[in-house]
Amino acid sequence: MAAAERYGRSMARLLLFNKPFGVLSQFTDRGSPTVRSTLSDFIAVKGVYPAGRLDRDSEGLLLLCDDGRLQARIADPRFKMPKTYLVQVEGDPQEPELERLRQGVQLKDGMTLPADVARIDEPDLWLRDPPIRQRKAIPDNWLKLTIREGRNRQVRRMTAAVGLPTLRLVRWSIGDWSVAGIAPGRFEQLSV
Repeated sequence: MAAAERYGRSMARLLLFNKPFGVLSQFTDRGSPTVRSTLSDFIAVKGVYPAGRLDRDSEGLLLLCDDGRLQARIADPRFKMPKTYLVQVEGDPQEPELERLRQGVQLKDGMTLPADVARIDEPDLWLRDPPIRQRKAIPDNWLKLTIREGRNRQVRRMTAAVGLPTLRLVRWSIGDWSVAGIAPGRFEQLSV
């Protein structure tokens, strides 16, 4: 049975949006002295709202839906829905740093839950505009990292805490939904 049918509706709309770098995870930008790109620049579907957030300087999967219960199930940390990120870090991750991430990292707001993490080859992603800064003397590498909570800027703070600052952060999937095959600034609409 689909989620919306359980809640007395025929079907809920779910949008899988590939949020580009620099776009706010909201439809309006009130009070900013500068013009910043928002979801309304890409999505003209009425009645859908973000299920969670993705920082302005992060890219990748942002889910939007028109069902409040489904939205809460996706975004609420109590449900521990896995979120997988492709993370380009500065430095050369070794097993001690990866193990710290796997056991949980102490941040200012407390200990994180353990993460699933592994080094990966550079993924075949779209180009980022603007490109990341790279230094000739310092290597960069890629990690695939999965968390089951969603604190503010959590992945960036976790990698920094183990000495691996994040250069690029792409949310690849949330639960079973993935951004694979969706171009930046585009979305795919599903009924669930």
